Amino acid sequence: MPYTPLYVALALLMLDGLIEVGMVGSMVGFLHARAGKFFTVNAPTGAFNLHGKPAGIMVNQGHTSNGAAGTAVVLVGIIGLLVIWYEKRRARQTQTTGHSKVFIFWVVMTFVSAGLTLSALVYTFVVTAQTNNQLIDLSVAEANPDPKMYPLDQWTPENWFIAVLKLPLANDSDRNTIRYHLDLMRGWRWNLIPLFILGLAAAMTALWELINGRRWIQGESREKLRNKGSKERIAEPYP
Repeated sequence: MPYTPLYVALALLMLDGLIEVGMVGSMVGFLHARAGKFFTVNAPTGAFNLHGKPAGIMVNQGHTSNGAAGTAVVLVGIIGLLVIWYEKRRARQTQTTGHSKVFIFWVVMTFVSAGLTLSALVYTFVVTAQTNNQLIDLSVAEANPDPKMYPLDQWTPENWFIAVLKLPLANDSDRNTIRYHLDLMRGWRWNLIPLFILGLAAAMTALWELINGRRWIQGESREKLRNKGSKERIAEPYP
C-alpha cells in the first residue's frame, strides 16, 4: 500500500501547524510580558502611561487557532505516522492488504481536525472584522492610566495594537516592537487558510488511501475466486 502521498501531506501539515503554534505562542508571550506593562503616550496635556492591554481584550480566537494547529500536528501528523507504522507492521505480520479499524478511525479524525481549523478560521476572521477600525479615545485613556486598563470596547490583540500605533507613543522602540508582533498576529490569522487547505488535503489523501486499500482487497478476492473456480473445473473428471 503506497503511503508516499500521505507522508508528503502529513509533513506539510505538521510544518505549517508548528509555524501556527509558534506565532500564536509569540503573541501570548508578548501579551503576558511586554504588553503586560505599559506604553508611554505623549498626550497634549502631558505624558501618561497606557496599560499594554485593554480591559475588553479577546483571546478565545487565539486559543481556538492554537488548538486547531496543535490538533493538526499531534492528532493528524504524529499519531498519523504511528498509525501508518502500525498498518505496515500489521500487513507484514498478517499478510493482509486491508486497513484496520484504527486506520479508519484516524481517517475520520483527520476530517474532524480540518473542520476544527475551518471553525477557527471563520471565527477569527469574523471577530477581527467585528472589532476592526476602532480607535482609542485619548481622553478616556488619559483618565485611566496604568495600572488601570482602557475600559471601552472589545478588542482582539491585533486590532488593539493597530489602535495603539495610532497614538503619539513616546518611545520609538515601543513602536517597533509593536509592529513586529503585529506582523506575527496578522501572520497566524492568515496562516489559518493554508493550514485548513493542508488539513483538508491530508484528510482527502487519507480517505483515498482507505478507499484504494478496500478496492485492492475486493480485486484480490475476485481474483482468488476466479482462480479457485478454474482449479475446480480442471479437477473435474471428463464424462
